[in-house]
Amino acid sequence: MDDWRHGGFGLYLHWPFCAAKCPYCDFNSHVAAEIDQSRWNRAYLSEIERLGAETKGRVLNSIFFGGGTPSLMAPELVQAILDKVRATWTLANDVEITLEANPTSIESGRFRAYSEAGVNRISMGMQALNDADLKRLGRMHSAAEGRAAFDIARKHFDRVSFDLIYARQDQSLNAWKAELHEALAMAVDHFSLYQLTIEDGTAFGLRHAAGKLHGLPDDALASDMYLITQDICSSHGLPAYEISNHARPGAESRHNLVYWRYGDYLGIGPGAHGRLTLDGTRHATDTPRAPEAWLRAVEAAGNGELPREALPLSEQATEYLLFSLRLSEGMDLARYEALSGQPVDRAKLRHLEEIGMITLEQGRICPTDAGRAVLNALIVELMP
Repeated sequence: MDDWRHGGFGLYLHWPFCAAKCPYCDFNSHVAAEIDQSRWNRAYLSEIERLGAETKGRVLNSIFFGGGTPSLMAPELVQAILDKVRATWTLANDVEITLEANPTSIESGRFRAYSEAGVNRISMGMQALNDADLKRLGRMHSAAEGRAAFDIARKHFDRVSFDLIYARQDQSLNAWKAELHEALAMAVDHFSLYQLTIEDGTAFGLRHAAGKLHGLPDDALASDMYLITQDICSSHGLPAYEISNHARPGAESRHNLVYWRYGDYLGIGPGAHGRLTLDGTRHATDTPRAPEAWLRAVEAAGNGELPREALPLSEQATEYLLFSLRLSEGMDLARYEALSGQPVDRAKLRHLEEIGMITLEQGRICPTDAGRAVLNALIVELMP
Protein backbone atom coordinates (compact mmCIF):
# COMPACT_ATOMS: atom_id res chain seq x y z
CA MET A 1 0.00 0.00 0.00
CA ASP A 2 1.27 3.48 -0.85
CA ASP A 3 2.19 5.17 2.44
CA TRP A 4 0.15 8.30 1.63
CA ARG A 5 -3.10 6.34 2.03
CA HIS A 6 -2.59 6.37 5.81
CA GLY A 7 -3.18 10.13 5.71
CA GLY A 8 -5.64 10.66 2.87
CA PHE A 9 -5.71 12.94 -0.15
CA GLY A 10 -6.29 16.70 -0.11
CA LEU A 11 -6.27 19.70 -2.42
CA TYR A 12 -4.91 23.11 -1.45
CA LEU A 13 -5.65 26.19 -3.59
CA HIS A 14 -3.74 29.38 -2.85
CA TRP A 15 -5.31 32.78 -3.40
CA PRO A 16 -2.40 35.21 -2.94
CA PHE A 17 -4.18 38.54 -2.52
CA CYS A 18 -5.04 40.55 0.58
CA ALA A 19 -6.52 44.00 1.10
CA ALA A 20 -3.42 44.88 3.17
CA LYS A 21 -0.27 43.12 4.37
CA CYS A 22 -0.22 42.43 8.13
CA PRO A 23 3.13 43.30 9.74
CA TYR A 24 3.60 39.85 11.34
CA CYS A 25 2.67 37.83 8.22
CA ASP A 26 5.27 35.85 6.29
CA PHE A 27 2.74 34.01 4.11
CA ASN A 28 2.84 34.46 0.34
CA SER A 29 0.32 37.32 0.22
CA HIS A 30 0.23 40.41 -1.97
CA VAL A 31 -1.76 43.61 -2.35
CA ALA A 32 -2.96 44.38 -5.88
CA ALA A 33 -4.96 47.31 -7.22
CA GLU A 34 -6.67 45.18 -9.87
CA ILE A 35 -7.22 41.42 -10.15
CA ASP A 36 -8.44 39.76 -13.33
CA GLN A 37 -10.43 36.95 -11.71
CA SER A 38 -11.39 35.44 -15.07
CA ARG A 39 -7.68 34.94 -15.79
CA TRP A 40 -7.20 33.26 -12.43
CA ASN A 41 -10.23 31.12 -13.13
CA ARG A 42 -8.68 29.76 -16.33
CA ALA A 43 -5.38 29.06 -14.59
CA TYR A 44 -6.92 27.21 -11.63
CA LEU A 45 -9.11 25.07 -13.90
CA SER A 46 -6.13 24.25 -16.13
CA GLU A 47 -4.06 23.08 -13.16
CA ILE A 48 -6.92 21.00 -11.75
CA GLU A 49 -7.27 19.26 -15.10
CA ARG A 50 -3.51 18.59 -15.35
CA LEU A 51 -3.21 17.15 -11.85
CA GLY A 52 -6.46 15.26 -12.15
CA ALA A 53 -5.06 13.35 -15.12
CA GLU A 54 -2.16 12.20 -12.91
CA THR A 55 -4.35 11.13 -10.00
CA LYS A 56 -7.27 9.40 -11.67
CA GLY A 57 -9.30 7.13 -9.41
CA ARG A 58 -8.37 8.86 -6.16
CA VAL A 59 -10.99 9.91 -3.62
CA LEU A 60 -10.56 13.52 -2.48
CA ASN A 61 -10.98 13.94 1.29
CA SER A 62 -10.56 17.69 1.64
CA ILE A 63 -10.27 20.98 -0.23
CA PHE A 64 -8.80 24.12 1.30
CA PHE A 65 -8.87 27.66 -0.11
CA GLY A 66 -6.00 29.43 1.67
CA GLY A 67 -4.15 32.65 1.26
CA GLY A 68 -3.94 35.53 1.28
CA THR A 69 -7.62 36.24 1.79
CA PRO A 70 -9.75 33.78 -0.19
CA SER A 71 -12.93 35.56 0.92
CA LEU A 72 -11.89 38.21 -1.63
CA MET A 73 -12.50 35.65 -4.38
CA ALA A 74 -15.64 36.15 -6.42
CA PRO A 75 -18.19 33.49 -5.45
CA GLU A 76 -18.47 32.65 -9.15
CA LEU A 77 -14.77 31.76 -9.18
CA VAL A 78 -15.14 29.48 -6.15
CA GLN A 79 -18.18 27.87 -7.83
CA ALA A 80 -16.26 27.26 -11.07
CA ILE A 81 -13.32 25.71 -9.22
CA LEU A 82 -15.52 23.37 -7.18
CA ASP A 83 -17.52 22.35 -10.24
CA LYS A 84 -14.25 21.42 -11.96
CA VAL A 85 -13.05 19.53 -8.88
CA ARG A 86 -16.27 17.50 -8.76
CA ALA A 87 -15.87 16.64 -12.44
CA THR A 88 -12.25 15.57 -11.88
CA TRP A 89 -12.21 13.48 -8.71
CA THR A 90 -14.62 11.42 -6.65
CA LEU A 91 -15.32 13.34 -3.45
CA ALA A 92 -15.51 11.56 -0.11
CA ASN A 93 -19.01 11.43 1.35
CA ASP A 94 -17.81 13.65 4.22
CA VAL A 95 -15.53 15.87 2.12
CA GLU A 96 -14.45 19.01 3.97
CA ILE A 97 -14.28 22.20 1.89
CA THR A 98 -12.75 25.10 3.83
CA LEU A 99 -12.40 28.73 2.84
CA GLU A 100 -10.28 31.19 4.84
CA ALA A 101 -11.93 34.54 5.50
CA ASN A 102 -11.14 37.87 7.08
CA PRO A 103 -13.86 39.83 8.88
CA THR A 104 -13.42 42.79 6.53
CA SER A 105 -14.54 40.72 3.52
CA ILE A 106 -17.53 38.97 5.09
CA GLU A 107 -21.12 39.80 4.27
CA SER A 108 -24.15 37.56 4.28
CA GLY A 109 -24.85 37.41 0.55
CA ARG A 110 -21.25 36.50 -0.26
CA PHE A 111 -21.20 33.74 2.36
CA ARG A 112 -24.52 32.38 1.13
CA ALA A 113 -23.01 32.11 -2.35
CA TYR A 114 -19.91 30.29 -1.03
CA SER A 115 -22.18 27.86 0.82
CA GLU A 116 -24.27 27.23 -2.29
CA ALA A 117 -21.05 26.57 -4.23
CA GLY A 118 -20.20 23.78 -1.80
CA VAL A 119 -17.98 25.36 0.85
CA ASN A 120 -18.92 23.76 4.19
CA ARG A 121 -16.33 25.17 6.61
CA ILE A 122 -15.00 28.68 7.28
CA SER A 123 -11.71 29.52 8.94
CA MET A 124 -11.70 33.13 10.16
CA GLY A 125 -8.64 35.28 10.81
CA MET A 126 -9.88 36.95 13.99
CA GLN A 127 -6.42 37.24 15.69
CA ALA A 128 -7.55 39.35 18.69
CA LEU A 129 -10.75 40.43 20.42
CA ASN A 130 -9.82 43.99 21.40
CA ASP A 131 -9.34 47.02 19.19
CA ALA A 132 -5.98 48.16 20.56
CA ASP A 133 -4.28 44.84 19.81
CA LEU A 134 -6.00 44.51 16.44
CA LYS A 135 -4.56 47.89 15.48
CA ARG A 136 -1.09 46.84 16.65
CA LEU A 137 -1.35 43.68 14.58
CA GLY A 138 -2.23 45.75 11.52
CA ARG A 139 -5.70 44.27 11.21
CA MET A 140 -8.29 46.27 9.28
CA HIS A 141 -11.33 45.21 11.34
CA SER A 142 -12.53 46.13 14.81
CA ALA A 143 -13.38 43.60 17.52
CA ALA A 144 -17.09 44.33 17.02
CA GLU A 145 -16.76 43.72 13.28
CA GLY A 146 -15.00 40.46 14.00
CA ARG A 147 -17.81 39.23 16.25
CA ALA A 148 -20.43 40.32 13.72
CA ALA A 149 -18.59 38.47 10.95
CA PHE A 150 -18.47 35.35 13.10
CA ASP A 151 -22.22 35.55 13.66
CA ILE A 152 -22.79 35.89 9.90
CA ALA A 153 -20.57 32.88 9.24
CA ARG A 154 -22.44 30.77 11.78
CA LYS A 155 -25.73 31.51 10.00
CA HIS A 156 -24.47 29.94 6.79
CA PHE A 157 -22.02 27.26 7.95
CA ASP A 158 -22.23 24.56 10.60
CA ARG A 159 -18.45 24.54 11.01
CA VAL A 160 -16.64 27.81 11.72
CA SER A 161 -13.12 28.05 13.14
CA PHE A 162 -11.17 31.13 14.04
CA ASP A 163 -7.57 32.07 14.76
CA LEU A 164 -6.22 34.00 17.72
CA ILE A 165 -2.66 35.13 18.34
CA TYR A 166 -1.29 35.28 21.90
CA ALA A 167 1.98 36.47 23.45
CA ARG A 168 1.29 39.83 21.86
CA GLN A 169 2.95 43.09 22.83
CA ASP A 170 2.26 44.10 26.45
CA GLN A 171 -0.26 41.25 26.86
CA SER A 172 -0.56 39.94 30.41
CA LEU A 173 -1.42 36.39 31.40
CA ASN A 174 -4.70 37.54 32.95
CA ALA A 175 -5.63 39.49 29.82
CA TRP A 176 -5.07 36.40 27.66
CA LYS A 177 -7.11 34.23 30.04
CA ALA A 178 -10.00 36.71 29.87
CA GLU A 179 -9.81 36.89 26.07
CA LEU A 180 -9.76 33.11 25.75
CA HIS A 181 -12.84 32.78 27.99
CA GLU A 182 -14.56 35.42 25.86
CA ALA A 183 -13.75 33.47 22.70
CA LEU A 184 -15.02 30.23 24.20
CA ALA A 185 -18.32 31.92 25.02
CA MET A 186 -18.86 32.51 21.28
CA ALA A 187 -19.83 28.85 20.75
CA VAL A 188 -16.90 28.11 18.48
CA ASP A 189 -16.00 24.44 17.91
CA HIS A 190 -12.46 24.86 16.56
CA PHE A 191 -9.63 27.24 17.46
CA SER A 192 -6.21 27.81 15.97
CA LEU A 193 -4.25 29.49 18.77
CA TYR A 194 -0.78 30.67 17.81
CA GLN A 195 2.00 32.35 19.71
CA LEU A 196 3.16 35.52 17.97
CA THR A 197 6.44 34.75 16.26
CA ILE A 198 8.71 37.36 14.73
CA GLU A 199 9.68 36.26 11.23
CA ASP A 200 12.54 37.60 9.13
CA GLY A 201 11.41 39.68 6.19
CA THR A 202 8.21 40.91 7.82
CA ALA A 203 7.55 44.44 9.06
CA PHE A 204 7.67 43.14 12.64
CA GLY A 205 10.94 41.38 11.84
CA LEU A 206 12.49 44.62 10.65
CA ARG A 207 11.23 46.55 13.68
CA HIS A 208 12.47 43.85 16.04
CA ALA A 209 15.93 43.85 14.44
CA ALA A 210 16.04 47.62 14.91
CA GLY A 211 15.05 47.31 18.57
CA LYS A 212 11.74 49.07 17.98
CA LEU A 213 9.27 46.27 18.72
CA HIS A 214 8.63 46.70 22.41
CA GLY A 215 6.60 44.79 24.98
CA LEU A 216 7.08 41.24 23.72
CA PRO A 217 6.73 38.68 26.53
CA ASP A 218 9.77 36.79 27.76
CA ASP A 219 10.00 33.03 27.29
CA ALA A 220 8.62 32.27 30.75
CA LEU A 221 5.46 34.34 30.23
CA ALA A 222 4.95 32.95 26.72
CA SER A 223 5.28 29.43 28.14
CA ASP A 224 2.72 30.22 30.85
CA MET A 225 0.34 31.47 28.17
CA TYR A 226 0.73 28.24 26.23
CA LEU A 227 0.12 26.10 29.31
CA ILE A 228 -2.94 28.05 30.47
CA THR A 229 -4.32 27.80 26.92
CA GLN A 230 -4.18 24.01 27.15
CA ASP A 231 -5.88 23.98 30.56
CA ILE A 232 -8.70 26.39 29.68
CA CYS A 233 -9.52 24.85 26.30
CA SER A 234 -9.48 21.31 27.69
CA SER A 235 -11.78 22.27 30.55
CA HIS A 236 -14.24 23.66 27.97
CA GLY A 237 -14.25 20.51 25.87
CA LEU A 238 -11.80 21.70 23.17
CA PRO A 239 -8.58 19.80 23.86
CA ALA A 240 -5.51 20.26 21.68
CA TYR A 241 -5.58 17.62 18.96
CA GLU A 242 -2.50 19.33 17.48
CA ILE A 243 0.08 21.58 19.11
CA SER A 244 -1.72 24.83 18.15
CA ASN A 245 -5.21 23.58 17.28
CA HIS A 246 -8.13 22.81 19.58
CA ALA A 247 -11.47 21.27 18.70
CA ARG A 248 -14.55 19.60 20.06
CA PRO A 249 -14.51 15.88 19.19
CA GLY A 250 -15.45 15.53 15.53
CA ALA A 251 -14.71 19.17 14.66
CA GLU A 252 -11.00 18.71 13.89
CA SER A 253 -9.78 20.18 10.60
CA ARG A 254 -9.77 17.20 8.24
CA HIS A 255 -7.64 19.03 5.72
CA ASN A 256 -4.90 19.80 8.20
CA LEU A 257 -5.06 16.20 9.41
CA VAL A 258 -4.09 15.16 5.87
CA TYR A 259 -0.86 17.16 6.36
CA TRP A 260 -0.13 15.96 9.88
CA ARG A 261 -0.95 12.33 9.10
CA TYR A 262 1.37 12.66 6.11
CA GLY A 263 -1.05 12.01 3.32
CA ASP A 264 -0.79 13.28 -0.23
CA TYR A 265 -1.96 16.77 -1.09
CA LEU A 266 -1.91 18.81 -4.27
CA GLY A 267 -0.83 22.46 -4.12
CA ILE A 268 -2.26 24.80 -6.76
CA GLY A 269 -1.49 28.52 -6.93
CA PRO A 270 1.54 30.75 -6.39
CA GLY A 271 3.77 29.48 -3.59
CA ALA A 272 1.64 26.38 -2.97
CA HIS A 273 3.57 23.21 -2.23
CA GLY A 274 2.44 19.61 -2.09
CA ARG A 275 3.29 15.95 -1.65
CA LEU A 276 2.34 13.60 -4.46
CA THR A 277 2.95 9.86 -4.75
CA LEU A 278 3.09 8.46 -8.30
CA ASP A 279 4.15 4.92 -9.23
CA GLY A 280 5.39 4.31 -5.68
CA THR A 281 7.57 7.44 -5.51
CA ARG A 282 6.62 10.39 -3.34
CA HIS A 283 7.48 13.80 -4.72
CA ALA A 284 7.74 17.24 -3.16
CA THR A 285 6.05 19.83 -5.39
CA ASP A 286 6.40 23.62 -5.36
CA THR A 287 5.31 26.58 -7.46
CA PRO A 288 6.62 30.07 -8.25
CA ARG A 289 5.76 32.48 -5.42
CA ALA A 290 5.10 35.57 -7.54
CA PRO A 291 1.46 35.63 -8.71
CA GLU A 292 2.29 36.88 -12.21
CA ALA A 293 5.09 34.34 -12.62
CA TRP A 294 2.73 31.50 -11.69
CA LEU A 295 0.04 32.72 -14.07
CA ARG A 296 2.51 33.04 -16.94
CA ALA A 297 3.84 29.53 -16.31
CA VAL A 298 0.33 28.06 -16.47
CA GLU A 299 -0.60 30.07 -19.54
CA ALA A 300 2.62 29.53 -21.48
CA ALA A 301 3.54 25.96 -20.53
CA GLY A 302 0.32 24.50 -19.17
CA ASN A 303 2.11 23.73 -15.91
CA GLY A 304 2.38 25.95 -12.83
CA GLU A 305 4.83 23.69 -10.99
CA LEU A 306 8.56 23.97 -10.53
CA PRO A 307 10.54 20.75 -11.19
CA ARG A 308 9.50 18.03 -8.77
CA GLU A 309 11.83 16.50 -6.21
CA ALA A 310 11.67 12.76 -5.47
CA LEU A 311 11.85 12.23 -1.71
CA PRO A 312 14.01 9.37 -0.40
CA LEU A 313 12.37 7.17 2.23
CA SER A 314 14.66 8.55 4.94
CA GLU A 315 13.39 12.07 4.26
CA GLN A 316 9.79 10.86 4.22
CA ALA A 317 10.39 9.23 7.61
CA THR A 318 11.72 12.50 9.01
CA GLU A 319 8.75 14.45 7.67
CA TYR A 320 6.31 11.91 9.07
CA LEU A 321 7.98 12.13 12.49
CA LEU A 322 7.93 15.94 12.46
CA PHE A 323 4.25 16.14 11.45
CA SER A 324 2.76 13.25 13.41
CA LEU A 325 4.26 14.16 16.76
CA ARG A 326 2.39 17.46 16.59
CA LEU A 327 -0.82 15.43 16.98
CA SER A 328 -2.25 14.15 20.24
CA GLU A 329 -2.80 10.80 18.47
CA GLY A 330 0.95 10.64 17.89
CA MET A 331 3.03 8.55 15.52
CA ASP A 332 2.52 5.00 14.30
CA LEU A 333 5.81 3.35 15.22
CA ALA A 334 5.58 0.57 12.61
CA ARG A 335 4.81 3.07 9.85
CA TYR A 336 7.77 5.22 10.83
CA GLU A 337 10.12 2.26 10.95
CA ALA A 338 8.89 1.06 7.54
CA LEU A 339 9.76 4.46 6.07
CA SER A 340 13.06 4.89 7.87
CA GLY A 341 14.22 1.31 7.33
CA GLN A 342 15.57 1.06 10.86
CA PRO A 343 14.12 0.46 14.33
CA VAL A 344 13.73 3.23 16.89
CA ASP A 345 16.00 2.79 19.90
CA ARG A 346 13.73 1.01 22.42
CA ALA A 347 15.94 2.03 25.33
CA LYS A 348 15.48 5.68 24.36
CA LEU A 349 11.71 5.19 24.13
CA ARG A 350 11.61 3.60 27.59
CA HIS A 351 13.62 6.50 29.00
CA LEU A 352 11.33 9.12 27.46
CA GLU A 353 8.32 7.22 28.80
CA GLU A 354 9.82 6.96 32.28
CA ILE A 355 10.45 10.72 32.49
CA GLY A 356 6.90 11.48 31.33
CA MET A 357 7.62 12.86 27.84
CA ILE A 358 5.74 10.22 25.83
CA THR A 359 3.33 7.34 26.14
CA LEU A 360 3.79 4.18 24.09
CA GLU A 361 0.56 2.27 23.69
CA GLN A 362 -0.78 0.03 20.91
CA GLY A 363 2.22 0.82 18.74
CA ARG A 364 1.85 4.61 18.87
CA ILE A 365 4.24 7.17 20.32
CA CYS A 366 2.23 10.06 21.77
CA PRO A 367 3.74 13.16 23.39
CA THR A 368 2.35 13.86 26.85
CA ASP A 369 1.36 17.37 27.93
CA ALA A 370 4.90 17.79 29.26
CA GLY A 371 6.35 16.46 26.01
CA ARG A 372 4.31 18.81 23.84
CA ALA A 373 5.56 21.77 25.86
CA VAL A 374 9.12 20.90 24.72
CA LEU A 375 8.19 19.27 21.42
CA ASN A 376 11.21 20.43 19.43
CA ALA A 377 13.60 18.91 21.97
CA LEU A 378 11.54 15.71 22.02
CA ILE A 379 11.72 15.42 18.22
CA VAL A 380 15.50 15.85 18.32
CA GLU A 381 15.71 12.99 20.82
CA LEU A 382 13.72 10.70 18.53
CA MET A 383 15.59 11.55 15.33
CA PRO A 384 18.05 8.87 14.18
